[in-house]
Parts: sequence; C-alpha cells; structure tokens
Amino acid sequence: MRARRWRRVASQVGRSVTVWVVSTLTMLVLAGILPDFRLQSPTGDSATRIAVTAAFGAGAFGVLSAVVWPLLVRLFLLVPTLVLGLLVFFLNGALLLLALRLNPAERGDAAPETAVVVAAVMSAVASATGGALAVRDDDAYRRRLYRLADRRRRRGPVGPATPGTVFLQLDGVGHDVLLAAVRNGLMPTIARWLGHGDHSGRGVRPTHRLTPWRTDWSSQTGASQLGILHGSNHDVPAFRWYEKDRGEVMVCNRPTSAVELQHRAVAQAGHGGLLAVDGASRGNLFSGGAEEQALVLSIATRRRSRETRSRAGYFAYFSDPANAVRTAMSFLAEVGREIGQSTRTRIRKDRPRVGRGGLYPLVRAFATVVERDVVVAAVMGDMLAGRTAVYADLVAYDEVAHHSGPTSRDAAKVLQRLDRSLALIENVAEHAPRPYRIVVLSDHGQSPGETFRTRYGLTLGDLVRAGCGLPVSRKAERTHSGAEARAAVRAALRRPGKEGREQYRPARDSEPIVLASGNLGLVSFPDVHHRMSKEEMDARHPALLTTLANHPGVGFLLVSSEEHGGVVLGPFGTEIPLEQLDENPGPLADFGPGAVEAVRRTHSFPHTADIMVNSWYDPAEGEVLAFEEQIGSHGGLGGAQAKPFLLSPLALSAPPEGLAGAERVHDVLRGWLDEAGGPQVPVQKAEEKAA
Repeated sequence: MRARRWRRVASQVGRSVTVWVVSTLTMLVLAGILPDFRLQSPTGDSATRIAVTAAFGAGAFGVLSAVVWPLLVRLFLLVPTLVLGLLVFFLNGALLLLALRLNPAERGDAAPETAVVVAAVMSAVASATGGALAVRDDDAYRRRLYRLADRRRRRGPVGPATPGTVFLQLDGVGHDVLLAAVRNGLMPTIARWLGHGDHSGRGVRPTHRLTPWRTDWSSQTGASQLGILHGSNHDVPAFRWYEKDRGEVMVCNRPTSAVELQHRAVAQAGHGGLLAVDGASRGNLFSGGAEEQALVLSIATRRRSRETRSRAGYFAYFSDPANAVRTAMSFLAEVGREIGQSTRTRIRKDRPRVGRGGLYPLVRAFATVVERDVVVAAVMGDMLAGRTAVYADLVAYDEVAHHSGPTSRDAAKVLQRLDRSLALIENVAEHAPRPYRIVVLSDHGQSPGETFRTRYGLTLGDLVRAGCGLPVSRKAERTHSGAEARAAVRAALRRPGKEGREQYRPARDSEPIVLASGNLGLVSFPDVHHRMSKEEMDARHPALLTTLANHPGVGFLLVSSEEHGGVVLGPFGTEIPLEQLDENPGPLADFGPGAVEAVRRTHSFPHTADIMVNSWYDPAEGEVLAFEEQIGSHGGLGGAQAKPFLLSPLALSAPPEGLAGAERVHDVLRGWLDEAGGPQVPVQKAEEKAA
C-alpha cells in the first residue's frame, strides 16, 4: 500500500514537472514571437539567464493560478456571469504580470495587452498538457475523482446507503429524435443504457427503459417544468399570455413572471416541490423547492445572499483557471462554428431558414458551452456531496434546433456533446459517497416547419388586425423568440427581459394584443375585463373569427361561448361545442390522441386568452407553422413537440402507459424519490387527482 502511494505521488510530481517545463518552453517561444513580451534586461542576457527567468515566471504563474485564482473568482461572484467570462483573460494576464514582478532579477516584463495573450496561451497549453498526461496514465482521472470524493467525505458525514437520484433534462429533445440519435450512433451512452450494443456491435444488458409521454397543450418549458418540479401548471396557457386582471403580459422566461408562477404553483399543489428534501436545482426556470440553486431563473432578480449562493455554481467551475480559459476558448469556437454554419445555409439557400445574425451566435455559444459546462460541473459537485435529489436542465439542443431545425446536422452535433456530458456524470456517480440513479427526460419535443410569416408574408398579428378592420403594416414585423437560452443570458447579465405590459401594449385599448408561443397564438382585447365570448366578438368584429378559422395557416380556434361554454372553430363554418368533441373531434382529429383533453383543460384556466389559435398541422410530414421566427418550434399541438421522453433505470418502477401531462410526470418522479428513500408522504394516484 505504501509503495503504491509513493508511486502515485511520484506520478503526480512527474506530471507537475512536465507541465512546468512545457509552460517554460511556451513562455520562451512567446517571448521570441511577441515584441512587447521580454524575459531579459534591456541590455540583454545570456540564454541561461533567460531560461531561468522563464522557468521562474512559469512556476510563479502556476502557483498563483492555483492559490490566488479561486480567491479572485469568489470575489467576482457578484459580477454578472458573462462579464466574468470576459474578465477571465484579463485576470489571467494580471496574474502573469504579478508572476514576472516576483522574479528577484526583475528581468521579465510585458505590455498589459500582451500579458493577456501570453497568460491565455500558457493556461491552454498547461491544460492540454495535463489532459494528455492524464490520458496516458490510465488511472489518473479515476484517482482525481477519488480525491474529490474523499475530500467531500472528510468535510461532512458519511453518505447514506439509500440511493440518490439525478434528473437530467435534455431541453427540447423529442422521443423520436432521441431514438434516431441512438440508431445513428450519435449517443452511445444512451444506446448502452438501452441495451442497443456497444461500438463493436456486441449486445449489452439494458439498464434503462424509454417511455414517451404527452405534454399539455402548452408544450413548452415553462408549463412542463413548472408541472414537473412543482406538481402544478394550472393556469399556464402558453409561453406568454396577457392577464387582464393585472394588465400584464406573463412570460415564462422572464424572472419576475417565473417568481409569480412558482408562487402560484406552490399554493396550488400544497407543497414546496420535487426537490424540497435535500435537493439541488441547476439551470432551471424554477427551483423545485431546492435549497441549493444555481442558474435558476426564478431567483435571478434577487441580489442578496441567496443569489450569491445561487451563483456559487460559477465558483465551483471557474475557480480552476484551466476550466475558465477552456470554456472561454470553446465559447469563441462555438461562435465561429455558428457563423460558419449559418453562412453555409445562406449560400446553399436552404429552406426553411430563419435569420441567425445579431447576438444569436453569442446566445447559442452561451447555451451550448457556458451553461452546459457550469451546470454539468454543478451536478458533479452535488453528486460528490451526496445530495438526495438533483434536477438540471441542459438547454443546448433546444436553442440550436429552434434556428437550425430539430433534425439538422447542427442539432445532431449538439446531441453528441450532450451524450458525452451524460457519460461524464455517469463516471462521477461511481465515486459518489452514495449510489445514484440517473434519470434523463425532456420537457417537450420540437416540430419542424417554416414560419407563418415566411409562408404567407404576414404575421398572426397582421391577420388579426385585418380581421378587425384595422390597418396592417405593409412589412411584417418579426415576432420575439421564446428560446430559453436568451433568458439565461439576460439573467447572467442581470438584465431582465423587457417583455412586460409596455412591450405588447397596443396604441389604443380597443385594439387586440396578439402573442405568439411557437405555433400557438393568443389574442386578447385589453379593454374588456373578462374573457370575451364568441357572441361578443361577432358583434364587435363580425369578420374576425371567420377570417382566422378559414385561413389555411390556422388549424383551429378555441373561444368561449355563452350558449355552449366553449367551442372549437374550424374552416368552412365548423363549430363544435367542447362537450361534443369526443363524438366529433372535427379539426382536432389530425392532432392525435389527447388533443381534446388538452383543449378542454386549457379552456378551464382563468387566464386563457379570448382567442386561442393553433396553427395548421400536416400529420404526414409532422410540420407546423410557427408564429415565431423558428423553424423548429414548440408551444402548441401538432407533431413531435408534444411527445417528449422519460428514460429511467430499470431499478425504478415502470411509468404508467399513456403518461400525459407534466403534473402526472411529477407524480412519477416523486414516487421514485419515495421508493429510493423509504415511505414518505403518499403520492396521489393519477386517477384520484383527476377525480
């Protein structure tokens, strides 16, 4: 045992010396290339003295990075996240200048801007060298995990024998997209879990089962994740909607709205959430009742100690300067990748296509690099700390699929990288102080198709104004995208979204407010303080409902009715009361099973819009027409957007067949936590809850 320990120490010392030597050589090369970086006195020095200066500088820089860097990162936790990402290079440069000043001979010097470049290159080279040595040493990575786990154990009590559970949400990945990725070899980790064989084609025993589930009418992260984490998504009719009693537009990815929705869900469900007992929430819109939170939108507006604790996930990741530089460089590479991919689509004149300029390359890079790296690192820390329940959202695929398409090559590359993240988390689970069960799920899928604006040359708002006899702009304006990553970027910058009352307020109160949530549109008349009935709208705007229902880009409408309570409207004068939809689903027939129940449930919400508009849907191709600028969309009924998945270990009880609604998924997940931790508060059965 003692000999093995000495070999371990010798291996670590050898790697450290190798990294130091490589860093010294890198510094010498950079001193020869960069005119403002020198390792000798102005009058010149011998080669030996220059080498000694470089060796001292490289060593001092390495020590400062290991000792001072974590303190700097904790100090800058109060700085907005993206600003911290930009400061990474400048902080590194400052450490290099300090290292050169510590040289007793005082022969090293560099211009500040040159120090930034030198420090970045040295950190990247040191990281790459250490990684290469770790790969060559078969047990290096495993030993590092053991050290982290041992450190966690020494800090706290011994982990319990009962298993913990990690819920990993792959935002926007539909059931069929996941299966296709497994078949095409894009996700070998999930393929192995499902028993689809390894890279050599040999069969393996499955460890997980794959179960599809059906979303509510509002097939988007706000409604789904609120129901999954808090057990209630009552009165969430869409991604954004207008509340007449408050005179405010609610937007699921706006921090103030997220806070309000979470409060409502807690009151409706009667409990704190899925993660209330020793839980951690990472990268989500809502907390789930977790005490430990990082990158959670519903607390993004708080500036006191709780938000500082929420931002501790950044410290856990950026406290390692190599991680900081690697993520920053990967961020820049992703920006370049997006610019190249979008340029190719324009040159090839691919269809459908949406604009991908402006800040979108930065938003995509944040979602696919920064958010992923920080969330995965936070989950690893939670597992090594032995927490009971962890729920994390990885939004990378959803953001890319919105703009590139759900089955595009760009989105497929993201799935590959997400699978590697799953493999890393699985590896860490082997070294955690308690056993862990890894559950992977999605909150919705995405349906392909061109935008309503592209096909018809006008927006839903233009169509509504025309039906009301109001003037229509000759040029259709772009609608706002509901991608979750944009909210994460705004929260990181501490710049809440501006999607409040003033943004959607019409010129006159009598004019309609038209909002888009994927292929679901909502029309509200703000001057009428109750939900308008069909009869009232026909009297006020006789052509409006007919114009909408007969448009080829519209699938069906839901409106209130004084005579029938609620009716579904379709083309050619179709008008079916809600209670008759079971016998005659009318325009809902093409939208598949569960559509009738979803529409009825939304009709019962207090804040359902005056007119709910679901776009046209092609069941043969699975395409919809988004009212937003997205060629992969979700938010309404039609196609793959309403068919997410639940990938669960075989050790857990099987989910019920025909699982429908985010609230039912919450019941299943909560039941699994009860199974792992022993008898707790009984979970209501779906039949009892429905009754």
